[in-house]
Amino acid sequence: MTTLVTHDGKFHADDVFATAVLLIHLGKDLTDTDISLERTREKDVIASGDYVYDVGGIYNEEGNRFDHHQPGAAGKRENGITYAAFGLVWKKFGAEICGSQSIANRVDRRVVQPVDALDNGESICKPTIEGVLPYGVSGVIGSFLPTWKEEREGIDDIFESLVPFAKKILEREITWAQDQEEAILKVTEIFDNSPNKQVIELDQKYPWEEVADKYPDALYVIHPQDGKWRAHAIRKGATTFELRKPFPSEWAGLRDEELQKVTGVDDAFFCHNKLFTTAVGSEEGARKLAGLALSA
Repeated sequence: MTTLVTHDGKFHADDVFATAVLLIHLGKDLTDTDISLERTREKDVIASGDYVYDVGGIYNEEGNRFDHHQPGAAGKRENGITYAAFGLVWKKFGAEICGSQSIANRVDRRVVQPVDALDNGESICKPTIEGVLPYGVSGVIGSFLPTWKEEREGIDDIFESLVPFAKKILEREITWAQDQEEAILKVTEIFDNSPNKQVIELDQKYPWEEVADKYPDALYVIHPQDGKWRAHAIRKGATTFELRKPFPSEWAGLRDEELQKVTGVDDAFFCHNKLFTTAVGSEEGARKLAGLALSA
């Protein structure tokens, strides 16, 4: 029997996701008869646990103790974000689970660090619109806590019902990160070998945005999608929606015959009103749209 121990009472995304990581590491589910989850603050139960996290006042990676509430906490990342239980468990087991440290780091940046930061009361973003904040996975998990009007009885059952959800999110994020790493190699090769450094032609719908950030001369990307083609204007950076060179303003929001009339491209059928993407029936049509935008 393998025993997982975390604190009782109110839960957060931190302890829910730490549980999910451990189950993935062990190749188990909470429903397995050889797994026991104890939510408690009883010292004797904590002492006997195989994996203890977010409780116990000890961080000892070798002993599988992953608390961060003790004096001095449990360390910080190079970027200053303090480790919570999720991050501590991920630091030990993430690379093994993902197959490489690079992929584990990608998941850490996308999922683990935002949860750790919020759990430790550290701000990582500022609202650009007063009173409107991003709604992340910590908010999703928190929405299942009883409100002040609801009974707290059954909170352990709620916790256990959320763990498979967190596990599925992590498994999907790992898959996305693995495929992203593979795509980066392919897209980088295409960008490097492209005869036209301003209009990059992809042979598949790869995730290309991360690579494009490193090629400032590139303005447009075209690729096949669902039997048709897309032409995209490249953003100035990963944290902005400002475009290096938008599609012509007179195309904004046009469809079908209206867009075809303005562009002269017979199979063009859509241009987003924010001028960052267009849809067309053929590869040649995508090239024409990008070429027209380039010369505008």
